[in-house]
Amino acid sequence: MTSVQQVAAVGQVLTNPGLDLTRRFRALFTLKNLGGAEAIEWISKAFTDDSALLKHELAYCLGQMQDRRAIPTLTDVLKDSLQEPMVRHEAGEALGAIGDPVVLDLLKEYSQDPVIEVAETCQLAVRRLEWLQTREKQIDDQSPDQNPYRSVDPAPPAVRKSASELRSILLDESLPLFERYRAMFALRNLGSEEAVLALGDGLQCSSALFRHEIGYVLGQMQHPAAVPALCAALERSSENPMVRHEAAEALGSIGKEECLAMLQQFLGDRERIVKESCEVALDMLEYENIMTTSPGC
Repeated sequence: MTSVQQVAAVGQVLTNPGLDLTRRFRALFTLKNLGGAEAIEWISKAFTDDSALLKHELAYCLGQMQDRRAIPTLTDVLKDSLQEPMVRHEAGEALGAIGDPVVLDLLKEYSQDPVIEVAETCQLAVRRLEWLQTREKQIDDQSPDQNPYRSVDPAPPAVRKSASELRSILLDESLPLFERYRAMFALRNLGSEEAVLALGDGLQCSSALFRHEIGYVLGQMQHPAAVPALCAALERSSENPMVRHEAAEALGSIGKEECLAMLQQFLGDRERIVKESCEVALDMLEYENIMTTSPGC
């Protein structure tokens, strides 16, 4: 059993702005895996940091932990208009991931936020909570929450549809975002090259939030067919930084030679979020290479 002192030692690494961001990221994911009240407390302390990328990842981890003790911190972050949009967005998504209906009214309120990425995130979180509430009443055998990646997603995957049908839904901007997210996660779960290419097409859609989530999903899939679309997203200087950030981290997850070259090219990007994402992605890529080449791994 992990002691409070051991958790604190990891927490002190996370909250130390003088350390490399890559080391602090590792501390964050260690705390996420440890779980518990002390881990949540240390993660919450780091929201005073000046790195939007780190704070975004803090919120993501709190959501994936699905511990309702994180709700007060995430609520404060969502309400704080001085926080960066990508941080507030991730706090809203995390509240939806935790799945406690106590936050439903809050999410409905922020579904009208003037920052479009925050508003769309909260709208999705409301739909997810409503889906969770009605799920027990469903009597079919769809099991829409089956997820080979073990992540807590902002929408359940669509069911019993082909890749071409899902692509049509994914790209249809007249449909509710929640339905298109369901198509996105269904394509991810299919895992085929056809599904990857369909998701890559989604990187041309109008919603930055949607494009950002596609980048995240392609990173989960780690399919080399996604590399050209992700490189194009990272290279677009006019692209929303939160989309370029996800493209960079996805390239790090895929880890091919061309991914390495692209990440090195953007290590000096003028957008701090993109620059830091490339640093973290290269560290992740190096770590994966070490793990796969070490004896006994």
